[in-house]
Amino acid sequence: MTAGDLEVEAAPDDAAAAWAHVEVSRHPDRPYALDLIQRCLDDFIELHGDRQGGDDAAMVIGLARLGGHRLAVVANQKGRTLEERGRRNFGMAHPEGYRKAQRLFTLAGRLKLPVVSFIDTPGAYPGVAAEERGQAWAIAQTLEAQLALPTPYLAVVIGEGGSGGALATLLADSVMVLEHAFLSVASPEAAAAILFRDAGQKQHAAAALRLEAKNLLEWGIADEIVPEPEGGAHTDWEKTAALLRPRLEARLRMITERGFDPARRRARYRQLDGLFDA
Repeated sequence: MTAGDLEVEAAPDDAAAAWAHVEVSRHPDRPYALDLIQRCLDDFIELHGDRQGGDDAAMVIGLARLGGHRLAVVANQKGRTLEERGRRNFGMAHPEGYRKAQRLFTLAGRLKLPVVSFIDTPGAYPGVAAEERGQAWAIAQTLEAQLALPTPYLAVVIGEGGSGGALATLLADSVMVLEHAFLSVASPEAAAAILFRDAGQKQHAAAALRLEAKNLLEWGIADEIVPEPEGGAHTDWEKTAALLRPRLEARLRMITERGFDPARRRARYRQLDGLFDA
């Protein structure tokens, strides 16, 4: 990506609307993954640890039921309170978190369980210590674990979907996106700072990145947009869950009945390669 790629003269109203979309996706009262898991799934049991000595709280894994069927769950989890935000590192996983996700994919394959992922992260943690422990390698291994998963796999973007941290649990057979959620190669602030040398251009960057969920549908990255209550999911958690749960059931049933095909999953993401080269 270059600065020229984002040389889009967005009208002030367009830039403001794009930034408003980002703000809703980041609203501090927005339901996080565990809030929606509690309301959309049944009998959730959280599992802990990566079996190598770490248990990253930014990544949650477990087992649950949906519509009477067993499934495995992986999710990014942000913190609600100041203490929890520190413990969960604002939803930015370390290598130990991605190894937890790998453990979940392996377990799901062994037990022949479909997987549902809930994505809400600014990105993978970019700290020096995480890099020293193999952050990039851990994400790459998690990408491969997703593509090799021998069971149906559904991903749901519920808030922020930032960079490789989101990709680590996104490469599913089908992808759903909440109305005010987004996916991006970089945050608007980072894109503005890198490409425009001015983080204050974040609204312009948000408009140029075309973060609205409808664009993900148009590009074939997402398969379905799930509507939110008026004003955003933060206004009514129960209604958000009531809108999401039946769509989760229907989408998971559809991909299960279609049957698992690893070649089809890989082809889905190969065809996106070069989508924006033209």
